[in-house]
Amino acid sequence: MKAAVFHGSDKGMKIEDIPVPAINDDQILVKVAACGACHTDLHYIEHGVPTYKKPPMVLGHEASGIVEDAGSSVTNVKKGQRVLIPAVLTCGICTACRQGHENVCSDMKMLGNHFDGAYAEYVAVTAKDVLDLPESIPLEEASIIADAVSTPYHAVKNRAQVRPGDTVVIFGCGGVGINAIQLASAAGGYVIAVDINERKLEWAKEFGAAQVINASTVERVSKAVKKMTGGGADIAMEVIGNPKTIEEAFECVRIGGRLCVVGYTHEKMSVVAGKIMFKELEIVGSLGCRPVDYVPLIRMVEQGKIDLKRLVTHRFSLDEIDKAFEVMKEGSSLRSIVVP
Repeated sequence: MKAAVFHGSDKGMKIEDIPVPAINDDQILVKVAACGACHTDLHYIEHGVPTYKKPPMVLGHEASGIVEDAGSSVTNVKKGQRVLIPAVLTCGICTACRQGHENVCSDMKMLGNHFDGAYAEYVAVTAKDVLDLPESIPLEEASIIADAVSTPYHAVKNRAQVRPGDTVVIFGCGGVGINAIQLASAAGGYVIAVDINERKLEWAKEFGAAQVINASTVERVSKAVKKMTGGGADIAMEVIGNPKTIEEAFECVRIGGRLCVVGYTHEKMSVVAGKIMFKELEIVGSLGCRPVDYVPLIRMVEQGKIDLKRLVTHRFSLDEIDKAFEVMKEGSSLRSIVVP
């Protein structure tokens, strides 16, 4: 089969012919319909972030497809079924999983990190983790549910806990940020979107932001937010992964407010501990999505409350995969998908 094989950050990816993966008794072979291009992959390719499995390997963790074959013990899916593959597969038996925190499973396995991913014509995964996709949901666009939509869904619903009437300031209007905006708005939040890219701010308004702030045109975003909200937002969400914007998001929340950190960074940030105490502020992290949340999320897509087709602004063949990351770096895409 054809696949984009990652050979390390110093060697990049190459389109190669490799064997179709063999499956175990509890696995299925999925013919990939599409795989979303994610910033996480860019961290591996350009920024030297290591994958658990050493290269060469196949990246790609945001996939949908058709079941091509199933192992002898598989009973929950069958050949020809349309499926979504979650980005992270869980063990189901560790303490975190048993306490309902499967998204931080102590033995989690990430597609395109721990094992070969979906920038390929076929991928092998454990059958228990995949989800059925209704016929009404476009199969290729459905791939982005696996991460770009599910990650902000968990963040908005379970960690930021957005409720009707909450004012929510969201830093970052990329692929995940736009969905945080869309989902926070769907939850009844009054959303203020922050970015430095005017095109992304226009997208933010199209996907539900009530107001936008171009951070490059104001002295302090926190001052602008406090002026807009009469003292600060109920909730701030940082979906970039930059210590400075995390710190500024922290400054945006009102007394008793909540900061939800969704963006990844390995760098340290600095906040005044006294403010957390005196203002009774909350700082929470958010990682991925729990398996239990995929069913209602897919239902929201099926009901048209989440618009997948508008979210996918670019599509590329495997041979053009480098272009998917180019438009991502340029900031000219919301979400690109790679269609094998």
